[in-house]
Parts: sequence; structure tokens; C-alpha cells
Amino acid sequence: MHVAPAGGTTVQDHVALAEIELCGELIIAASAAHEERLSLVRIDEVLKVAEERDAAAGR
Repeated sequence: MHVAPAGGTTVQDHVALAEIELCGELIIAASAAHEERLSLVRIDEVLKVAEERDAAAGR
């Protein structure tokens, strides 16, 4: 088992923090949805998949 060192040393994993933020966005969207499940289109909207794809393509 690995324990973080004492003394206030903070280590941030930026990828993990980004994933946690995305999961939070999905939870918020799911709780506000009227349907039982989010559609794949709605999930893509929440995660801004099209925006990221367009930015990567240089649009």
C-alpha cells in the first residue's frame, strides 16, 4: 500500500482530475434527464466530443 507523504505535499494527476470532472458532468446531465438513460448523442454533447474532434482537425 502506498501512502502519500506527510507534510502537505500535494501531487496532482491532471488526467485523473479531468476524468473526474467529465464523470461529474455526466452525473449532472443524467440527474437532469427525463429519460431513464442518456442517449449516445447526449453523452457526446455533455463530453463535447464534436468540439474536441473539430479542434483536433483544426477547424
